[in-house]
Amino acid sequence: MEVLTGGGVNHVVRDGDTVRRPTGPWTAGVHAVLDHLAERGFRGAPRSHGIDGEGREVLDFLPGDVPGYPLPEWVLSDDVLEAVGRLLREFHDATLDFPKNQDVPWYWPPVSPAEVICHGDVAPYNCVFRDGRPVAFIDFDTAHPGPRVWDVAYAAYRFVPLTDPRHMSLYPVPEQARRLRLFADAYALDDAARGELTATAQARLDHLVRFMHAQAAAGHEAFASHIVRGDDLLYQRDIEHIARHEATFTAALTG
Repeated sequence: MEVLTGGGVNHVVRDGDTVRRPTGPWTAGVHAVLDHLAERGFRGAPRSHGIDGEGREVLDFLPGDVPGYPLPEWVLSDDVLEAVGRLLREFHDATLDFPKNQDVPWYWPPVSPAEVICHGDVAPYNCVFRDGRPVAFIDFDTAHPGPRVWDVAYAAYRFVPLTDPRHMSLYPVPEQARRLRLFADAYALDDAARGELTATAQARLDHLVRFMHAQAAAGHEAFASHIVRGDDLLYQRDIEHIARHEATFTAALTG
């Protein structure tokens, strides 16, 4: 078996054409989502194949490139940004008729209104690329019911990206605003959600910081190591960055 690195939270191995991952209380719900996506013909997610003899979930291995940080230049092209927006829209649309009021545990609690199933962590490190094009999302552990904008805002944060240029000097604010509009247009985000996106991005990052601290306090070594290296402080600076330029970002989205 080949150990797959990059996530930093779970021990994941590849066994032939499958991936074996740890399970949790949320796994049954995630597998139901993946089965639903397969039934709807959505090809941008792995298929689930139950639980193996060691208690690990078994998923398709999806061949391709999964970029890490620092991001390669090709991941930051306008074409990739738009293609991710379209793939995310296709994923969300495929979950519209998934029953969202089931009494099943999710990794993160549902967010109201439960319009779609959110992936919960759409980012370059959870996206499979082939020939420089995004073809699938992976690592659905954090999937949960929620509004479209909850997922779109975090995906925009990761792919635009909406980071403070002082600690990740990729793009100045005007270029971030332009790319944010490009992403929202590719997704075909509605007007109401565009007006909520920047505030939602801040709320989503605040949620992530609080979750990291709760997990670290509960003894989760991976999240504790993330805090030691200062990830929570970077997220907090990015929250302040988005808030500082909220008017510019919202104007780009809605103008």
